[in-house]
Amino acid sequence: MVSICSPKPEYGNKGNRLFPPGSQSDPRRIIETFCVIQLLVICMGSGCATPSLMPTPNLYSHTSDNPFAAVPPVFRTNTVDVFYATDRMTDSNPANGPEYGLRRSLSLAFGITTVRIGKDIAWSELVTISRSAERKMRMPMSMVKTREVARLPPVPTREVEHDGQWVESQESVDTRLSAETRIKALISERLALTPKKEVYVFIHGTGSDFSSPMYVMAGLWHFMGRCGVPVVYTWPSSGSGDSLSGYDYDRESSEFTVYHLKQFLRLLAACQGIEKVHIIAHSRGTDIALSAIRELNIEFRASGGNTRKVLKLGCFVLAAADIDLEVSTQRVSAERLMRVPEQMVLYVSPTDMRLRLANFFFGSKDRLGQSHVGDKTPRRAELLKHLPDIQFIDASVAGSGRGSHFYFYEHPAVSSDLILLLRDNRSPGPENGRPLASEAGGLWRIGQDYPTPDRRTHQ
Repeated sequence: MVSICSPKPEYGNKGNRLFPPGSQSDPRRIIETFCVIQLLVICMGSGCATPSLMPTPNLYSHTSDNPFAAVPPVFRTNTVDVFYATDRMTDSNPANGPEYGLRRSLSLAFGITTVRIGKDIAWSELVTISRSAERKMRMPMSMVKTREVARLPPVPTREVEHDGQWVESQESVDTRLSAETRIKALISERLALTPKKEVYVFIHGTGSDFSSPMYVMAGLWHFMGRCGVPVVYTWPSSGSGDSLSGYDYDRESSEFTVYHLKQFLRLLAACQGIEKVHIIAHSRGTDIALSAIRELNIEFRASGGNTRKVLKLGCFVLAAADIDLEVSTQRVSAERLMRVPEQMVLYVSPTDMRLRLANFFFGSKDRLGQSHVGDKTPRRAELLKHLPDIQFIDASVAGSGRGSHFYFYEHPAVSSDLILLLRDNRSPGPENGRPLASEAGGLWRIGQDYPTPDRRTHQ
């Protein structure tokens, strides 16, 4: 795919160019300048600064809910061990562990990254700050150490001919089984430390480096009461939000990584101690997750299996989905993917600037993550009626604030609902302990002060 902002095509014939390429009047240069400015504005408001702990969810600053009282003693520190799976290639191997870059690796690696919250801060002080809406001190986050534990053999695997058939070589089999054994043992050790035998997998979007999703997952896991096992699936994104060529590279990387994500989900499902696997996919990561689940669903159903049971799928969250609405409708509805997890939840916002920009790039009319309660167009209604049993949650309460593309964890109201969903597995509705406002068309809405009543409605 050629980027619409790359200044390659010429205008008019060579003897009579309306605008010489590269000139200040070149339309493509004007478009590219506009795109870059927009991306830079978004980037400045969405996490390019020094990372810090996500804002305290309203759930803890507006209510008496205290998840930290039940945190196992071993986790009562200002550090978080985040498990990761990645098909990023290592750029270097410094003293504090491998550094993963943007290049693609043919093999899937698994390891642990330790994230520090704050500096020299005691657990009791961290708890107090984590239950306060207004913080008296900033809480920077940093990566302490990364340790790669195991690596699966490259894909395609090495094959040999045996009795007239091509099969995986014994060397490749031995490497794979050895890596899987180490990974399963590590997961088992971690599950033994928590009463909740569930795994939470975060899949990031475009323009992400290796460290950014670690901070997101560390913050979410911390505010969920440090229950279960936090995991990041990080694919070879360019880590650059101010380049359209970087966006194009990320789109192709998102296709490249689908096979590896399927490998990883199968491996998690094979861990006997895991009771449920929850997936939280963001932005372009939603397309990756949907593609992987769709292909696995076709595979399992063809063999007479039940995809939900095989993969142990609990909640499947799609936040700010950067995928064409018509494409996603066909992909989800045709394969009945809404029936696969226990709950499929979409957080959407019509004011998401990055999704608006994606529409501009690719000539798409709608992105799935822009669905909202105010859109009454027949076309969208027709498409959305083919997506039953999916919770569409309008999170535009966060749209006018900082980092509107990252509202699922940056806005205290939205993160509160995400926690009630993932931590407690609650269905929507006040009667279920998730007091979302019901709207026409099967959508739900989050208020500014959620989960407490919105104060603005009583003024």
